[in-house]
Amino acid sequence: MPLTRPEMIALFETGVRAADPGAAVAGAVAGVPLEGTVHVLGVGKAAVAMTRAALTALAEAGVTPATALVVTNAENAQPLAGARVMTAGHPVPDAGGLAAGRAVLDMLAGAEAGDTVLVLVSGGGSALLPAPVAGVSLDDKAAVSAVLLGAGLDITAMNAVRQHLSRLKGGGLLRAAAPARVVALILSDVIGDDLRVIASGPTVAPILPRAGVRALLRDRDLWAALPEAARTALERPEDAPPLPEADNRLIGSNRMSLDAMAAARPEAQIICDALTGDVAEAAARICAVAQEAPRGAPVLALFGGETTVTLRGDGRGGRNQELALRVAMALEGALPGGRGWRFLSGGTDGRDGPTDAAGGITDPHTLARLDAAGGDAAALLANNDSYRALALAGDLLKTGGTGTNVADLQILSLDP
Repeated sequence: MPLTRPEMIALFETGVRAADPGAAVAGAVAGVPLEGTVHVLGVGKAAVAMTRAALTALAEAGVTPATALVVTNAENAQPLAGARVMTAGHPVPDAGGLAAGRAVLDMLAGAEAGDTVLVLVSGGGSALLPAPVAGVSLDDKAAVSAVLLGAGLDITAMNAVRQHLSRLKGGGLLRAAAPARVVALILSDVIGDDLRVIASGPTVAPILPRAGVRALLRDRDLWAALPEAARTALERPEDAPPLPEADNRLIGSNRMSLDAMAAARPEAQIICDALTGDVAEAAARICAVAQEAPRGAPVLALFGGETTVTLRGDGRGGRNQELALRVAMALEGALPGGRGWRFLSGGTDGRDGPTDAAGGITDPHTLARLDAAGGDAAALLANNDSYRALALAGDLLKTGGTGTNVADLQILSLDP
Protein backbone atom coordinates (compact mmCIF):
# COMPACT_ATOMS: atom_id res chain seq x y z
CA MET A 1 0.00 0.00 0.00
CA PRO A 2 1.17 3.58 -0.59
CA LEU A 3 1.53 5.79 2.45
CA THR A 4 -1.80 6.54 4.08
CA ARG A 5 -3.20 10.05 4.01
CA PRO A 6 -2.17 10.71 7.65
CA GLU A 7 1.33 9.40 6.89
CA MET A 8 1.61 11.70 3.88
CA ILE A 9 0.53 14.70 5.95
CA ALA A 10 2.95 13.76 8.75
CA LEU A 11 5.85 13.59 6.27
CA PHE A 12 4.88 16.96 4.80
CA GLU A 13 4.79 18.42 8.31
CA THR A 14 8.29 17.06 8.91
CA GLY A 15 9.46 19.22 6.03
CA VAL A 16 7.61 22.25 7.40
CA ARG A 17 9.13 21.79 10.86
CA ALA A 18 12.62 21.65 9.34
CA ALA A 19 12.03 25.21 8.15
CA ASP A 20 11.08 26.41 11.63
CA PRO A 21 12.07 30.09 11.53
CA GLY A 22 12.37 30.48 15.27
CA ALA A 23 15.09 27.87 15.68
CA ALA A 24 16.97 29.18 12.67
CA VAL A 25 16.90 32.78 13.87
CA ALA A 26 17.87 31.90 17.45
CA GLY A 27 21.00 30.17 16.24
CA ALA A 28 21.89 32.94 13.79
CA VAL A 29 21.44 35.89 16.16
CA ALA A 30 23.99 34.41 18.52
CA GLY A 31 26.61 34.88 15.82
CA VAL A 32 25.69 38.43 14.83
CA PRO A 33 27.91 41.23 16.20
CA LEU A 34 25.53 43.94 17.41
CA GLU A 35 26.68 47.54 17.39
CA GLY A 36 25.05 50.67 18.77
CA THR A 37 21.29 50.97 19.06
CA VAL A 38 19.46 47.96 17.61
CA HIS A 39 16.32 48.11 15.47
CA VAL A 40 14.45 44.93 14.46
CA LEU A 41 12.32 44.56 11.33
CA GLY A 42 10.55 41.30 10.42
CA VAL A 43 8.94 41.03 6.98
CA GLY A 44 7.18 38.04 5.40
CA LYS A 45 4.94 35.11 6.22
CA ALA A 46 7.36 33.89 8.90
CA ALA A 47 7.98 37.33 10.33
CA VAL A 48 6.20 36.82 13.66
CA ALA A 49 8.07 33.62 14.53
CA MET A 50 11.39 35.06 13.34
CA THR A 51 10.96 38.28 15.32
CA ARG A 52 9.84 36.44 18.45
CA ALA A 53 13.01 34.33 18.34
CA ALA A 54 15.18 37.38 17.65
CA LEU A 55 13.72 39.36 20.56
CA THR A 56 14.26 36.40 22.89
CA ALA A 57 17.87 35.95 21.75
CA LEU A 58 18.54 39.68 22.07
CA ALA A 59 17.05 39.75 25.57
CA GLU A 60 19.32 36.88 26.59
CA ALA A 61 22.26 38.96 25.34
CA GLY A 62 21.06 41.93 27.37
CA VAL A 63 19.96 43.93 24.32
CA THR A 64 16.63 45.77 24.15
CA PRO A 65 15.79 47.03 20.63
CA ALA A 66 14.87 50.68 20.29
CA THR A 67 12.18 49.71 17.78
CA ALA A 68 10.70 46.40 16.59
CA LEU A 69 8.25 46.17 13.70
CA VAL A 70 6.66 43.10 12.10
CA VAL A 71 4.84 43.03 8.75
CA THR A 72 3.06 39.79 7.83
CA ASN A 73 -0.12 38.42 6.26
CA ALA A 74 -3.34 38.22 8.26
CA GLU A 75 -3.26 34.44 8.60
CA ASN A 76 0.13 34.49 10.32
CA ALA A 77 -0.37 37.67 12.37
CA GLN A 78 -0.21 37.33 16.16
CA PRO A 79 0.34 39.81 18.99
CA LEU A 80 4.01 39.95 19.96
CA ALA A 81 5.24 41.59 23.15
CA GLY A 82 7.87 44.20 22.44
CA ALA A 83 6.95 44.66 18.78
CA ARG A 84 4.36 46.35 16.62
CA VAL A 85 2.66 43.81 14.32
CA MET A 86 1.08 45.06 11.09
CA THR A 87 -0.91 42.99 8.58
CA ALA A 88 -0.84 43.40 4.83
CA GLY A 89 -2.40 41.77 1.77
CA HIS A 90 -0.88 38.79 -0.04
CA PRO A 91 -0.52 37.94 -2.93
CA VAL A 92 -2.07 41.25 -4.11
CA PRO A 93 -0.90 44.40 -2.28
CA ASP A 94 -3.52 46.29 -0.27
CA ALA A 95 -3.96 49.37 1.91
CA GLY A 96 -2.52 47.50 4.89
CA GLY A 97 0.69 46.92 2.94
CA LEU A 98 0.83 50.58 1.96
CA ALA A 99 0.55 51.62 5.62
CA ALA A 100 3.16 49.04 6.59
CA GLY A 101 5.56 50.33 3.95
CA ARG A 102 5.25 53.84 5.35
CA ALA A 103 5.84 52.54 8.87
CA VAL A 104 8.99 50.73 7.75
CA LEU A 105 10.34 53.83 6.04
CA ASP A 106 9.61 55.91 9.16
CA MET A 107 11.39 53.35 11.33
CA LEU A 108 14.46 53.24 9.09
CA ALA A 109 14.61 57.03 8.99
CA GLY A 110 15.26 56.91 12.74
CA ALA A 111 18.31 54.66 12.42
CA GLU A 112 21.59 56.53 12.74
CA ALA A 113 25.26 55.95 11.98
CA GLY A 114 26.60 53.31 14.37
CA ASP A 115 23.18 51.64 14.78
CA THR A 116 22.34 48.09 13.70
CA VAL A 117 19.16 47.26 11.78
CA LEU A 118 18.41 43.54 12.10
CA VAL A 119 16.16 42.57 9.17
CA LEU A 120 14.36 39.21 9.25
CA VAL A 121 13.24 38.27 5.74
CA SER A 122 10.93 35.47 4.64
CA GLY A 123 8.77 34.67 1.64
CA GLY A 124 5.81 36.89 0.86
CA GLY A 125 7.67 40.06 1.77
CA SER A 126 7.43 41.38 -1.76
CA ALA A 127 3.64 41.72 -1.82
CA LEU A 128 3.44 42.68 1.85
CA LEU A 129 5.50 45.86 1.43
CA PRO A 130 4.36 47.66 -1.73
CA ALA A 131 5.92 51.09 -0.83
CA PRO A 132 5.41 52.41 -4.38
CA VAL A 133 7.85 54.86 -5.92
CA ALA A 134 6.74 58.42 -6.69
CA GLY A 135 3.96 58.59 -9.26
CA VAL A 136 2.82 54.98 -8.75
CA SER A 137 -0.32 54.29 -6.70
CA LEU A 138 -1.38 51.23 -4.75
CA ASP A 139 -3.95 50.50 -7.46
CA ASP A 140 -1.15 50.63 -10.03
CA LYS A 141 0.88 48.14 -7.98
CA ALA A 142 -2.11 45.82 -7.65
CA ALA A 143 -2.75 46.01 -11.38
CA VAL A 144 0.88 45.16 -12.13
CA SER A 145 0.74 42.16 -9.78
CA ALA A 146 -2.45 40.94 -11.44
CA VAL A 147 -0.85 41.17 -14.89
CA LEU A 148 2.28 39.32 -13.79
CA LEU A 149 0.37 36.60 -11.92
CA GLY A 150 -2.05 36.09 -14.81
CA ALA A 151 0.79 35.72 -17.32
CA GLY A 152 2.39 32.90 -15.36
CA LEU A 153 5.73 34.65 -14.80
CA ASP A 154 8.05 32.85 -12.42
CA ILE A 155 9.01 34.48 -9.14
CA THR A 156 12.33 35.77 -10.45
CA ALA A 157 10.72 37.63 -13.34
CA MET A 158 7.89 38.95 -11.16
CA ASN A 159 10.22 40.29 -8.52
CA ALA A 160 12.54 41.83 -11.13
CA VAL A 161 9.61 44.03 -12.13
CA ARG A 162 8.41 44.74 -8.60
CA GLN A 163 11.85 45.91 -7.47
CA HIS A 164 11.78 48.99 -9.68
CA LEU A 165 8.30 50.03 -8.58
CA SER A 166 9.13 50.03 -4.88
CA ARG A 167 11.12 52.23 -2.50
CA LEU A 168 12.12 49.19 -0.40
CA LYS A 169 12.77 46.35 -2.85
CA GLY A 170 15.95 45.70 -4.83
CA GLY A 171 18.16 47.21 -2.15
CA GLY A 172 15.81 50.08 -1.38
CA LEU A 173 15.74 49.11 2.28
CA LEU A 174 19.52 49.55 2.43
CA ARG A 175 19.26 53.07 1.04
CA ALA A 176 16.48 53.92 3.51
CA ALA A 177 18.47 52.58 6.49
CA ALA A 178 21.75 54.30 5.59
CA PRO A 179 24.02 55.15 7.29
CA ALA A 180 23.07 52.45 9.81
CA ARG A 181 24.54 48.94 9.45
CA VAL A 182 22.11 46.30 8.12
CA VAL A 183 22.24 42.61 9.01
CA ALA A 184 19.65 40.39 7.25
CA LEU A 185 18.71 36.86 8.29
CA ILE A 186 16.92 35.30 5.31
CA LEU A 187 14.59 32.30 5.11
CA SER A 188 14.45 31.32 1.44
CA ASP A 189 11.21 30.50 -0.39
CA VAL A 190 13.04 30.65 -3.73
CA ILE A 191 14.48 27.66 -5.54
CA GLY A 192 18.20 28.20 -5.90
CA ASP A 193 18.18 30.65 -2.98
CA ASP A 194 18.97 33.77 -5.02
CA LEU A 195 18.92 36.51 -2.39
CA ARG A 196 17.93 39.07 -5.02
CA VAL A 197 14.64 37.22 -5.52
CA ILE A 198 13.57 36.41 -1.96
CA ALA A 199 10.98 39.04 -0.95
CA SER A 200 12.26 41.04 -3.95
CA GLY A 201 15.66 41.50 -2.33
CA PRO A 202 15.22 44.44 0.07
CA THR A 203 18.85 44.15 1.20
CA VAL A 204 20.56 43.23 -2.10
CA ALA A 205 21.00 44.71 -5.57
CA PRO A 206 18.16 44.42 -8.14
CA ILE A 207 17.84 41.34 -10.34
CA LEU A 208 17.80 43.40 -13.53
CA PRO A 209 18.35 47.05 -14.43
CA ARG A 210 15.28 48.93 -15.57
CA ALA A 211 16.26 48.43 -19.21
CA GLY A 212 16.30 44.68 -18.65
CA VAL A 213 12.86 44.78 -17.04
CA ARG A 214 11.45 46.72 -19.98
CA ALA A 215 12.89 44.16 -22.40
CA LEU A 216 11.47 41.28 -20.35
CA LEU A 217 7.98 42.77 -20.34
CA ARG A 218 8.05 43.54 -24.06
CA ASP A 219 9.29 40.05 -24.88
CA ARG A 220 6.28 38.65 -23.02
CA ASP A 221 3.87 41.14 -24.65
CA LEU A 222 3.02 42.57 -21.24
CA TRP A 223 4.35 46.12 -21.54
CA ALA A 224 1.14 47.61 -22.92
CA ALA A 225 -0.93 45.85 -20.25
CA LEU A 226 0.80 47.71 -17.42
CA PRO A 227 -0.68 50.95 -16.04
CA GLU A 228 0.81 54.07 -17.59
CA ALA A 229 2.27 55.16 -14.24
CA ALA A 230 4.19 51.87 -13.94
CA ARG A 231 5.57 52.22 -17.46
CA THR A 232 6.67 55.76 -16.69
CA ALA A 233 8.49 54.61 -13.53
CA LEU A 234 10.24 51.83 -15.44
CA GLU A 235 11.45 54.32 -18.06
CA ARG A 236 13.28 56.48 -15.51
CA PRO A 237 17.12 56.52 -15.54
CA GLU A 238 18.94 53.91 -13.50
CA ASP A 239 19.84 54.72 -9.88
CA ALA A 240 23.33 56.22 -9.85
CA PRO A 241 24.61 55.99 -6.24
CA PRO A 242 25.98 52.52 -5.35
CA LEU A 243 24.11 50.53 -2.73
CA PRO A 244 25.43 50.47 0.82
CA GLU A 245 26.82 47.10 1.93
CA ALA A 246 24.79 44.63 3.99
CA ASP A 247 25.54 41.46 5.97
CA ASN A 248 23.14 38.95 4.37
CA ARG A 249 22.86 35.46 5.91
CA LEU A 250 20.76 32.56 4.55
CA ILE A 251 19.28 30.53 7.44
CA GLY A 252 16.74 28.15 5.84
CA SER A 253 15.64 26.70 2.49
CA ASN A 254 13.47 24.21 0.59
CA ARG A 255 16.38 21.77 0.22
CA MET A 256 16.82 21.60 3.98
CA SER A 257 13.18 20.57 4.30
CA LEU A 258 13.57 17.87 1.66
CA ASP A 259 16.64 16.52 3.44
CA ALA A 260 14.67 16.29 6.70
CA MET A 261 11.85 14.42 4.98
CA ALA A 262 14.28 11.97 3.38
CA ALA A 263 15.92 11.36 6.75
CA ALA A 264 12.54 10.57 8.30
CA ARG A 265 11.73 7.74 5.82
CA PRO A 266 14.60 5.43 4.81
CA GLU A 267 12.84 4.45 1.56
CA ALA A 268 12.46 8.07 0.44
CA GLN A 269 14.44 9.52 -2.47
CA ILE A 270 14.74 13.17 -3.43
CA ILE A 271 13.99 13.14 -7.15
CA CYS A 272 14.06 16.86 -7.81
CA ASP A 273 14.77 19.92 -5.68
CA ALA A 274 13.99 22.39 -8.47
CA LEU A 275 10.47 21.54 -9.67
CA THR A 276 9.70 24.78 -11.46
CA GLY A 277 8.01 26.04 -14.61
CA ASP A 278 4.49 25.45 -15.85
CA VAL A 279 2.37 23.28 -13.58
CA ALA A 280 1.29 21.04 -16.49
CA GLU A 281 4.92 20.25 -17.29
CA ALA A 282 5.64 19.56 -13.62
CA ALA A 283 2.69 17.17 -13.47
CA ALA A 284 3.98 15.33 -16.54
CA ARG A 285 7.40 14.97 -14.92
CA ILE A 286 5.94 13.52 -11.73
CA CYS A 287 3.72 11.13 -13.68
CA ALA A 288 6.73 9.94 -15.70
CA VAL A 289 8.44 9.02 -12.42
CA ALA A 290 5.36 7.03 -11.41
CA GLN A 291 5.10 5.24 -14.75
CA GLU A 292 8.80 4.38 -14.94
CA ALA A 293 9.21 3.25 -11.32
CA PRO A 294 10.20 -0.44 -11.06
CA ARG A 295 7.88 -2.92 -9.37
CA GLY A 296 8.76 -5.08 -6.40
CA ALA A 297 9.38 -2.40 -3.78
CA PRO A 298 7.46 0.62 -2.53
CA VAL A 299 8.43 3.96 -4.01
CA LEU A 300 8.55 7.19 -2.04
CA ALA A 301 9.62 10.08 -4.26
CA LEU A 302 10.15 13.62 -2.97
CA PHE A 303 10.10 16.85 -4.96
CA GLY A 304 10.54 20.49 -4.02
CA GLY A 305 10.15 23.71 -5.94
CA GLU A 306 7.64 26.30 -7.08
CA THR A 307 5.61 25.97 -10.26
CA THR A 308 3.58 28.57 -12.12
CA VAL A 309 -0.03 28.60 -13.31
CA THR A 310 -1.34 30.44 -16.36
CA LEU A 311 -4.80 31.82 -15.63
CA ARG A 312 -7.40 30.99 -18.28
CA GLY A 313 -10.57 30.99 -16.19
CA ASP A 314 -12.10 32.68 -13.17
CA GLY A 315 -12.08 29.76 -10.72
CA ARG A 316 -10.24 29.49 -7.42
CA GLY A 317 -7.14 27.47 -6.73
CA GLY A 318 -3.37 27.55 -6.57
CA ARG A 319 -0.35 25.86 -8.09
CA ASN A 320 -0.30 23.00 -5.55
CA GLN A 321 -4.00 22.25 -5.89
CA GLU A 322 -3.77 22.31 -9.67
CA LEU A 323 -0.70 20.08 -9.60
CA ALA A 324 -2.47 17.51 -7.40
CA LEU A 325 -5.50 17.54 -9.69
CA ARG A 326 -3.41 17.23 -12.85
CA VAL A 327 -1.49 14.27 -11.44
CA ALA A 328 -4.77 12.53 -10.58
CA MET A 329 -6.10 13.06 -14.09
CA ALA A 330 -2.87 11.96 -15.79
CA LEU A 331 -2.46 8.81 -13.67
CA GLU A 332 -6.08 7.71 -14.14
CA GLY A 333 -5.65 4.15 -15.45
CA ALA A 334 -2.07 4.89 -16.50
CA LEU A 335 -0.16 2.59 -14.13
CA PRO A 336 0.21 -1.07 -15.09
CA GLY A 337 -1.56 -3.65 -12.98
CA GLY A 338 -3.66 -1.06 -11.22
CA ARG A 339 -0.68 -0.04 -9.10
CA GLY A 340 -1.81 2.02 -6.12
CA TRP A 341 -0.51 5.52 -5.54
CA ARG A 342 -1.04 8.67 -3.51
CA PHE A 343 0.27 12.17 -4.24
CA LEU A 344 0.57 15.30 -2.06
CA SER A 345 1.52 18.80 -3.11
CA GLY A 346 1.54 21.57 -0.54
CA GLY A 347 2.82 25.05 0.14
CA THR A 348 4.97 25.15 3.26
CA ASP A 349 3.29 28.41 4.30
CA GLY A 350 -0.08 26.64 4.54
CA ARG A 351 -1.69 28.80 1.87
CA ASP A 352 -1.95 27.97 -1.82
CA GLY A 353 -3.05 30.92 -3.92
CA PRO A 354 -6.03 32.96 -2.69
CA THR A 355 -7.55 30.00 -0.80
CA ASP A 356 -7.58 28.50 2.70
CA ALA A 357 -5.89 25.31 1.49
CA ALA A 358 -2.17 24.49 1.45
CA GLY A 359 -2.62 22.16 -1.53
CA GLY A 360 -4.11 18.76 -2.23
CA ILE A 361 -3.75 15.00 -1.70
CA THR A 362 -4.98 12.79 -4.55
CA ASP A 363 -5.20 9.05 -5.20
CA PRO A 364 -6.68 6.62 -7.78
CA HIS A 365 -10.21 7.31 -6.50
CA THR A 366 -10.08 11.11 -6.63
CA LEU A 367 -11.83 11.46 -9.98
CA ALA A 368 -14.52 8.93 -9.04
CA ARG A 369 -15.30 10.87 -5.86
CA LEU A 370 -15.33 14.12 -7.79
CA ASP A 371 -17.69 12.68 -10.42
CA ALA A 372 -20.00 11.24 -7.76
CA ALA A 373 -20.23 14.71 -6.22
CA GLY A 374 -21.39 16.15 -9.54
CA GLY A 375 -18.11 17.67 -10.70
CA ASP A 376 -16.40 17.62 -14.08
CA ALA A 377 -12.62 17.47 -13.59
CA ALA A 378 -11.70 18.66 -17.08
CA ALA A 379 -14.12 21.60 -17.00
CA LEU A 380 -13.02 22.65 -13.53
CA LEU A 381 -9.36 22.47 -14.52
CA ALA A 382 -9.99 24.53 -17.65
CA ASN A 383 -11.54 27.21 -15.43
CA ASN A 384 -8.60 27.14 -12.99
CA ASP A 385 -11.05 25.87 -10.39
CA SER A 386 -8.86 23.24 -8.74
CA TYR A 387 -10.07 24.27 -5.27
CA ARG A 388 -13.65 23.28 -6.07
CA ALA A 389 -12.52 20.09 -7.79
CA LEU A 390 -10.53 18.91 -4.80
CA ALA A 391 -13.20 20.07 -2.37
CA LEU A 392 -15.77 17.91 -4.17
CA ALA A 393 -13.38 14.95 -3.98
CA GLY A 394 -12.55 15.59 -0.32
CA ASP A 395 -8.90 15.97 -1.25
CA LEU A 396 -7.93 19.46 -0.08
CA LEU A 397 -4.88 19.71 2.17
CA LYS A 398 -5.60 22.24 4.92
CA THR A 399 -2.96 23.02 7.53
CA GLY A 400 -3.65 26.63 8.41
CA GLY A 401 -0.84 29.17 8.49
CA THR A 402 2.45 27.51 9.40
CA GLY A 403 4.50 30.59 10.21
CA THR A 404 7.17 29.66 7.69
CA ASN A 405 7.63 29.61 3.92
CA VAL A 406 10.24 27.68 1.92
CA ALA A 407 8.19 27.17 -1.28
CA ASP A 408 6.43 23.87 -2.03
CA LEU A 409 6.92 20.19 -1.21
CA GLN A 410 5.58 17.17 -3.12
CA ILE A 411 5.36 13.51 -2.13
CA LEU A 412 4.61 10.59 -4.48
CA SER A 413 4.00 7.20 -2.86
CA LEU A 414 3.55 4.00 -4.93
CA ASP A 415 2.64 0.38 -4.14
CA PRO A 416 5.41 -2.22 -4.60
